Amino acid sequence: MRAISQDVFGGPEVLRVVEQARPEAGFAQVLVRVRATSVNPTDFWHRASGGMLGRIVPLGWDVSGVVEAVGPGVTLFAPGDAVFGMPRQPEPAGTYAEFVVSPARHLARKPRALSHEEAAALPLVSLTAWQALVDVARVRPGQRVLVHAAGGGVGHVAVQIAKALGAEVVATASAAKHEFVRSLGADRVVDYRAEDFAQVVSDVDVVVDPVGGEYGPRSLRTLRPGGLVVSLASPAEAALGPVAAAQGRRAVFMVVEADRAGMLAVADLVERGLLRPRVDAVLPLEEVVKAHELGERGSTTGKIVLTAGEVMR
Repeated sequence: MRAISQDVFGGPEVLRVVEQARPEAGFAQVLVRVRATSVNPTDFWHRASGGMLGRIVPLGWDVSGVVEAVGPGVTLFAPGDAVFGMPRQPEPAGTYAEFVVSPARHLARKPRALSHEEAAALPLVSLTAWQALVDVARVRPGQRVLVHAAGGGVGHVAVQIAKALGAEVVATASAAKHEFVRSLGADRVVDYRAEDFAQVVSDVDVVVDPVGGEYGPRSLRTLRPGGLVVSLASPAEAALGPVAAAQGRRAVFMVVEADRAGMLAVADLVERGLLRPRVDAVLPLEEVVKAHELGERGSTTGKIVLTAGEVMR
C-alpha cells in the first residue's frame, strides 16, 4: 500500500508518499480500506516535534472506510461494512494510508447520512467535544457554555453538541465566521479580534478551550463560581488548575481517548440531524503537504480532509 511517512521532524515538506507492506488484522482487530482521513492540529505537532509521544510516528488518527478483513474474535463487523472512528489514540494510528488496522471496538458504523469525507472529519474532534462536554463537564440543559475557536475543527462540533445537550452557547470566532457559527446554533458570537471576550461574557458554567495560552486565565474571568474550563491545547494547560481553585473555580486539561461509546453517541446525533461536520477542503492523500500548509495558516472553517481509496489505487 501507499502511505505518508517522514524521516525527520520539520515543516510540511518533510512528508512524502512511500510504499509499505499492507498490515494484517490480528486478534480483535479489523483491517480497514481507508476512503478518507482528516487533518488535525495534533498532526502538525507530531510532524514538527513528535508531539506528546516525542518521536516520529505515522500520522493520522481519523478514518472512514470499508472493512477489508476481520481478525480472530471480531463479532461487531464483517468485510464490506462502512465504519469510522479514531483508532488507538493517544498511540499512533497511521491513517494517512490506503489501509489501517484498528481495534474493532474503536470503530462504529458510518452514519448513512454522511459521505466518507464527512465521516472522516468527525472522530477526533467529535470525541474531544463529547468527552469534554459530557464526560468531564457533565453539561445539563439550561447551562451556559462558552466555546472558543468555534469556527474550527473542535469548536464547530462542540457548538452543535452543546446545543444538543440543551445548553445556551456563547462562541468566539473571527467576524468572517460569525454567520457560519450562528448557523450551527450558537446563541451569541463574539468577535475575539474586536472585543475582549473576558470583558463581555459572564456567568458561564463551562468553557471549552482548544486555543490555550492566555485564553485559559482570561476564560476564568467569564465563569460563575464553581464553573469549569476544559483545556484541550497542551499539557501546559494543567497549570491552570491551581489558579482556578484559588478563585473558587475549576480548570482541567483533557486528552481525547479512543471511545466506542462516544462514537456511537456521535453517530446517533448525526442520524438525528443534530450534528454535521463542515468540510472546508478535500485533497488527495498525495497532496498532504498542501493540506498541512493550508491547515497551519489557521483560517480553516471546519476540517481539511484527505481522500484515499479511488484516488490512491
